[in-house]
Amino acid sequence: MRVVCVIPARGGSKGVPGKNLARVGGVPLVVRAVRAARRAGTVEEVLVSTDDDGIAAAAREAGARIVERPAGLGGDTATSESALLHALGTLPERPEVTVFLQCTSPFIDPADLDAAVREVLGGASDVVFSALETHEFQWSRGEDGMTGIGHSAAFRPRRQDRDPHYRETGAFYVMRTDGLVEHGHRFFGRIGVRAVPALHAVEIDTPGDLAVARALAPLAGRPEPVDADVLVTDFDGVHTDDRARVHQDGTESVSVSREDGMGVALLRKAGVPVLILSTEANPVVAARARKLGVSVLHGLSDKATALAEWLHDEGYDPRRAAYIGNDVNDLGCLALVGWPIAVPHAHPEVLAAARLVLGRPGGGGAVREACELILQSRALPNEGK
Repeated sequence: MRVVCVIPARGGSKGVPGKNLARVGGVPLVVRAVRAARRAGTVEEVLVSTDDDGIAAAAREAGARIVERPAGLGGDTATSESALLHALGTLPERPEVTVFLQCTSPFIDPADLDAAVREVLGGASDVVFSALETHEFQWSRGEDGMTGIGHSAAFRPRRQDRDPHYRETGAFYVMRTDGLVEHGHRFFGRIGVRAVPALHAVEIDTPGDLAVARALAPLAGRPEPVDADVLVTDFDGVHTDDRARVHQDGTESVSVSREDGMGVALLRKAGVPVLILSTEANPVVAARARKLGVSVLHGLSDKATALAEWLHDEGYDPRRAAYIGNDVNDLGCLALVGWPIAVPHAHPEVLAAARLVLGRPGGGGAVREACELILQSRALPNEGK
């Protein structure tokens, strides 16, 4: 193999306990890292070096090979390079290029990873690291006060007249393996940089960073086909715009989208079942389900338990189920499935739990959009499923 990716992911974390299994966009950080590496066409194998059984299980499920990290390499003082070298030592032969990728960067674009690998493979650089290009004025504090870094305090040129600085994002480092082994460090020889967008430069070191990443997930994540075997949806706020019209006789009515109906019909034609799950006892829920020709469970007090029982009884793997929700009573269901999905105006906690945030609103084509994403996945080659 020419290119191997190593992801160090130890279990201990002081700043954010359990950090590598923390979810961003509904997906554990270690899983996001493995998926980014596997989607890079230049990467041939992904290794996750860990001392934690939970991390190992999640990474293995995502498609990585697990390297059990010795206790001596799992402490706070152990370097990332030591974990890289240990993982490389488990391979039958040394790869030409090693990709060091970190779970703490949740928004790695595989295209950026591929570009960096090609630069090293092509000989233009020995090392390429991800960085954010910035024209910020930076300062350091000394005994005599503040001193400008890379600029004079007395002269402030325009942004376009200043050479940029580059801040490491910590997301990935691509290195010639021989150089890494010789120097024992990620930087050596001719060093290149792969500039990434600001949205992809988020690095998680504190609980505040994690909160920011969760808030940015709907913007920074790339839409991806939904590889699911079954679609489950909430009703109010998903099939509807979450508004009800109360008539003079006290009855209520809601508006739904014909687009959603067509999406459900196409999904059913492709052999993907749909279930509507709702706490609402209004007969309109069952009426809409009959119109769509789908299963329905409504008037529920505990949606998560009902969903778990239904998936078990019908023989569906929760990890291959998609659920669309919009409010806090959907959080249990979202945590249960492999594809937690939110509508764009969902409650902030739902947006944070979602692996995917739809572009279309509830009652305005959200269900159709989810159906099309599932159909897209089924049209793709079966690699990696």
